[in-house]
Amino acid sequence: MKRRDFLSGLAVTSAAVAAGQAAKSANAPQSQSQNKDNLKVPRTSPAKNIMISAANGITSRGNHLEAGYKKLQAGADTLEAAITTVSGPENDPEDDSVGLGGLPNEDCVVELDACCMHGPSRRAGSVGGVRDIKNVAALARTVMDHTGHVMLVGEGATRFAELMGFPKENLLTEHSRKIWQLWKEYHSDRDWWGPGLADPNFKFPPGLETSSLKGRSLDDQPRPIQRLYALAAEIGIPEDRRMDAIQKVLNPPTGTINCSALNEKMEMSSVTTTSGLAWKLAGRCGDSLIIGAGCYCDQDVGAAGATGSGEENIKIVGAHTIVENMRRGMSPEDAGMDALKRIVRNYNNDMAKLIYVSMHYYILRRDGAYAGVSMWSGSAEHPARFAVADGNGPARHEVAKALYQGSPKDWPPMPRGRK
Repeated sequence: MKRRDFLSGLAVTSAAVAAGQAAKSANAPQSQSQNKDNLKVPRTSPAKNIMISAANGITSRGNHLEAGYKKLQAGADTLEAAITTVSGPENDPEDDSVGLGGLPNEDCVVELDACCMHGPSRRAGSVGGVRDIKNVAALARTVMDHTGHVMLVGEGATRFAELMGFPKENLLTEHSRKIWQLWKEYHSDRDWWGPGLADPNFKFPPGLETSSLKGRSLDDQPRPIQRLYALAAEIGIPEDRRMDAIQKVLNPPTGTINCSALNEKMEMSSVTTTSGLAWKLAGRCGDSLIIGAGCYCDQDVGAAGATGSGEENIKIVGAHTIVENMRRGMSPEDAGMDALKRIVRNYNNDMAKLIYVSMHYYILRRDGAYAGVSMWSGSAEHPARFAVADGNGPARHEVAKALYQGSPKDWPPMPRGRK
């Protein structure tokens, strides 16, 4: 090839490359815009107000989800509607899963956690380890609205609440105190303390039996249950509440409520509030105050929240995982089931351990599609449920989709030495 021909060909090639780069640069803003649009879930159904919550959004003492929904219909902000819902259980002394009357830590002190996300402004607030302030969902919003922070915890959070006008009160009801006393008197060095199920060196003790209170008369219960029943009577727990108290001693509940709201303008918010794991170590915080675990909201896509084993949910950042799954095109149900399967994977599919893990997710997508999913189905008489309000009659319960059939076993298991 002659030198002149080579240089001519090189010039033509360089010009072509330059033209291609210019065209790519010109198309870049349009491409970026398209990618940004693809992050949104299109609204495929008529605009509608919808709210979902954990099952305790509706109780025999009040339809709290319906109260929040009526506010949403009247034009209230989505976060205001969601907080209205969860403040019902927070204010209810008979609901020992959140707020006033929540079951205390091992020192007999009620400690509360909460977080919220406001979709329209893309902001968040969170509080943890709060004492003497019952409406911590509203307190989390106050952190969001009146500070440059996202999270306040412990004494600082309680002090901030007082400064912002939240009333300080004793959250320990006499009934919750008596259940704590029953737990304390039952507790000894033969109980289960130490590394948890997730520890790779965890081993079940030999001769293990699991306590079971359901469907059995008192005479058919193991001797420790009969002794607990007698102790509950001595402490002064009413007869019709003794077996429930014993259940909570043997199987510390993880009481929580999550609520998400979507309005006709496609604005969304989510909130979660809890008194946490009963009898926990003082200062323990679970997933409910963690943005992305206890709840997560991106109103371009949807919102999700969780109740159940906080430690397991933190490790998979469950609420965020679910919203991102929906962003990639999964349905609410599939997105939630995938999160549950991630917990299963963390246990290497070991059903001997997973039988003690309880996890529930509540999922609402931008287009109005929703789902409730659960690790376990529960029994036929008491299936895993969640609550929905969409204008089709009063707010109602629906059955959640379960990964496994059956009910989780009580934790901690009962060694034979307790018989």
